[in-house]
Order: sequence, then structure tokens, then C-alpha cells
Amino acid sequence: MFARNTARALTAPSARLFSSSSARQTKVTVLGAGGGIGQPLSLLLKLDPLVSNLSLYDIRGAPGVAADVSHVDTHSEVNGYAMENLDAALEGTKVVVIPAGVPRKPGMTRDDLFNTNASIVRDLAAAVGRVAPTAHILVISNPVNSTVPIVAATLEKAGVFDPTRLFGVTTLDVVRASRFLASVSGSTPSECDVPVVGGHSGPTIVPLLSQVAKGKGLQGETYDKLIQRIQFGGDEVVKAKDGAGSATLSMAYAGAKFTNSLLRGLNGEKGVITPTFVKSPLFADKGIDFFSSPVELGVNGVEKIHPIGPLSAEEEKLLEACLPELKKNIEKGKAFVA
Repeated sequence: MFARNTARALTAPSARLFSSSSARQTKVTVLGAGGGIGQPLSLLLKLDPLVSNLSLYDIRGAPGVAADVSHVDTHSEVNGYAMENLDAALEGTKVVVIPAGVPRKPGMTRDDLFNTNASIVRDLAAAVGRVAPTAHILVISNPVNSTVPIVAATLEKAGVFDPTRLFGVTTLDVVRASRFLASVSGSTPSECDVPVVGGHSGPTIVPLLSQVAKGKGLQGETYDKLIQRIQFGGDEVVKAKDGAGSATLSMAYAGAKFTNSLLRGLNGEKGVITPTFVKSPLFADKGIDFFSSPVELGVNGVEKIHPIGPLSAEEEKLLEACLPELKKNIEKGKAFVA
């Protein structure tokens, strides 16, 4: 009963996390299913009616997570795979979600995570390229600005890179912007669907409040504080957890939300548009070949990359600060695989 009620709640118009329409169903693999993001993400994906088979992998704990999640009374089958069974976890999968890696601790930036997480993501990407070269890959592991280029370069080396099938999950920035703007404006999150462009760390996160009715009038200290909170919301969680973790639950929600958007697009639903960090032409002339902007998702993955639209003077400044930092992050990822 809980699972059914939860699924119904999540399909309500205000949340619109999961589509409940009848659809072609899909095998989804979570790499890093035993971790702080992976466990709640696996639970949420078990509730998604578009997932027919859920494959959970980690270097430890995944079979236990799979056994636990498999008892939830939704129709999808769940299988767990131990460290030595990565290839089996990936076989026949349509979508691969990667939350694997170490979390941030107090005082750490996303870049501090780089060396450990870069190696993990590179090795997992190589396995996907070998076993499931046509799978759509959703990268959650931080720093996303660098790990997405790492996956791209790894797949390029294997001769199987398709830019329409690789996504950096920046949905948590969109979720935060919606929630925080609603609080400031005295409205509901469903009225505050803020496009967030750029990247997925600190100053590379550019919320376009001017493109939302509830955000247009904000200025001065209220505006500055809201931008700061959206850009550095992760720090708020790390501090509140007092060294015991980072933004795992909200990230799991955001990861499940984006996965469902992609599945809806792959299933042929029209008009599924959401920001995501992809190989993009928008700022390629500045040497920035990955960028997050509203992307239309469809049967081929990336169907259309939308422009960022008109910016306010404040947003022009935010974008100006974003681009050099983002370029540096991307180049760091590429250099790791070179």
C-alpha cells in the first residue's frame, strides 16, 4: 500500500516525478547502488512504472540492497550484483545511472573529490562502452563538470561515444532553485520552474530567475542570497549533517526525476524538456564543449539543445563568472583520460 500510495503521490501534477502512462519498459542499471545516493535512488527507481528491470551494482552491498528493494510491491524485477559481476549487471541495459564515488565532507569542494571519483567513473565508463555501448549514461558522480568529459573521452577511446546518449545530471540545481524560490516568493514549487544553466558546481551554476514570473521582481540582497543558496546548497547539507554525509536524499530524488524524464522521452513522449549537462554547441566557440541548458529528450536521447534565452544584467554577470571556471573543469576531466 505504501509503495502504491507513494507512486501515486509522485505522479501528482505538483511533483510530476513519474509518468504513469502505459509504455515500453526498460532495464535500468545503477552503478554505485550501495551508497548514500544509490540506495534511495534504487528505491525511487523501483517505484517508476517505466522501469521493468532494475540492475543494482556496487563493490559492496548491492545484493543486499537489491534483496531489500525487491520486496517493494511494484512490478519491476530487481537483481543485485557483487563487485566481480559488473558485466552481468550491464548486459542488455538501456539506461545506466552512475552515482558511484565518495561523498563530500565538511570543507571539501567538488574538485577535492576529483582524483578518487575520476578513476571510478573512468573505469565504469570503460565497462559500459565494452558491454552496453548503446546505453544512455546518466552521470551523478561529482564533480560532474569533469566526470562527464571523462566518460566522453573514455567512450571516444573505445570508439563508441554518442553525444546524444551522455548526460550530466544537474537536476538537483533545478530542484533547489524551484524549492528556494517558492520559499522566497511565497508560492509553490510548481510555479517556480527555474531553468538552471552552465555547470554543476558553485559559480558554474547559473539560475535564470528572470525567465520565471515569480523570480523576475527579485533584486538586491534577496536576489543575491537566493543565488548564493542555489549555487552552494550542497554546502548547507554537508554542514547540517556535521560530517556524516552530503546531499544524498535530495540528489537521489533529482536523479530519479531526471531518469524518469529520459525514460519518458525514450518512450516517445513529446515535449520532455529539462536542463542537463551535455556535449553542446552553445559555447563551443569559447572552447567549452559541454554545457547545461534546457534539452529536449526523445527516442534518441538528446533530440534538441535549446538556447539559454534572454538574460538579465545580473545573469550576464553570473554567466561571465561561470564560463572560465567551467572550461577549466572540463579540461581537467579531458586531461585525466588523455
